[in-house]
Amino acid sequence: MTLNLPKADGKAEFDRIRAEAFRLRGGIWTALFLAILAVARPTVTTVLVGALPVLLGQALRCWAVGCIVLYRGERVKAQRLVTWGPYSICRNPLYVANGLIGLGWGIMAGPLALSLFFVVFVALYGFLIVPWEERFLSETFGKAFNDYRKRVGAFWPKIWPPRMSSGPFDYSVIWNSEKHSMLVTVVGSSLLLSRLWW
Repeated sequence: MTLNLPKADGKAEFDRIRAEAFRLRGGIWTALFLAILAVARPTVTTVLVGALPVLLGQALRCWAVGCIVLYRGERVKAQRLVTWGPYSICRNPLYVANGLIGLGWGIMAGPLALSLFFVVFVALYGFLIVPWEERFLSETFGKAFNDYRKRVGAFWPKIWPPRMSSGPFDYSVIWNSEKHSMLVTVVGSSLLLSRLWW
């Protein structure tokens, strides 16, 4: 069996794979959760410990979406380059938040689920989605994004303590756009909790 990875001159094909990963990220996240649920072997302790990163992740999502306003869709888009709030700490706080939620679910579900989550998360976000988005941002915002990328780390601060900056925040986005993610987080956590009994 041979693995057909894109060749060095297959940049267009790899870009197509990245674009598809971005477009399908919600479905991939759902499939990953279902795999975690299938292998879950939670205990009361793992559920309690895992709940903390889940709550932190959802709180970070709410903070991040109020800053960017426009974030849902099958194609990469941006009305403005957001560099304040959680975006002044790391360039991808929504994905860090997803990582925290997934980490919490993995802890709840047990070591096999946690390993599965880690491998898929790093491959999906680290190698496919984030490079695809950041190329778009570089092409769209040019020097402003490239300067921002030099100052702020992709997933964690480049300097400690991080320098925080403030900017516009729209609370209505949390209810209008984030309620779906909050519902998914509650339902997913509840399903993992229910695995204590089946």
